[in-house]
Amino acid sequence: MAKVWLITGASSGLGEALSRAVIARGDSVVATFRKDDASRAFTEANPGTGLGVVMDVTSEEQVRAAVQAAVSRFGTIDVLVNNAGYGTIGAVEEFSMTEIRAQMETNFFGAMAVTKEVIPLMRQAGAGHILQISSSAGFRGMAGFGVYNASKFALEGFSEALSLELAPFGIRVTIVEPGPFRTKFAGSSIRLAESRLGEYEKTPVAQMYRYIQTVDGKQEGDPEKGARAMVDYVHDGRTALRLPLGKAPLQAIRAKLSQVEADLKANEEIALSVVFEE
Repeated sequence: MAKVWLITGASSGLGEALSRAVIARGDSVVATFRKDDASRAFTEANPGTGLGVVMDVTSEEQVRAAVQAAVSRFGTIDVLVNNAGYGTIGAVEEFSMTEIRAQMETNFFGAMAVTKEVIPLMRQAGAGHILQISSSAGFRGMAGFGVYNASKFALEGFSEALSLELAPFGIRVTIVEPGPFRTKFAGSSIRLAESRLGEYEKTPVAQMYRYIQTVDGKQEGDPEKGARAMVDYVHDGRTALRLPLGKAPLQAIRAKLSQVEADLKANEEIALSVVFEE
């Protein structure tokens, strides 16, 4: 059965590839862009199956208008993909609070706003699927990724709870955790801390700065394959909460699980020592 998708951040990367994959599957897509010319070009290139809309996820007014446009054009939204976002590199100490809030506004509050606007439609329909594009960085913290980690950890936390809240209404939630993909994430979509502190020059933070300067175009992930995997996941009716994409996220997630288990074992005696004795 054909579905109607709303995909945020469709101008490049996974969002762009996913929009193409959705249409190739025979579904319809409302794709959001920051620029009007890109929005119009998408609509013109996909007559009947595609609608481009201008939307900044940090604008509640634009979010509301985009959802209304989707419903006016296609009558419903079956699948929401919260993909819009950007990455940041730097030590937590290096970032200003303005930079930190901007990261959270887009990656977390933006996704929250779009999700809240779409939920009533899906709840009334008694069905739907929400894909939250997180990252392996949404599960495991890394030096130099702290602010980005915070935004994706927040996204995953509310999405875990959301999956439990929406299950009674027949709505599925999937947290997609891509590893490094050959998109603009390591290029024009990455923002470095405006302030650099010399104290971090010989720490893992400096290694992250060097990594991001050399990895662009060499990442393991193929956006086209990633997009097809997500489309298939939705149509196959899969229900697992987390969908890692790539070798790197599998390794990162398993390493985090091992670390947490080790911490539990190391501190189990302390944990149990604080409870009341019956």
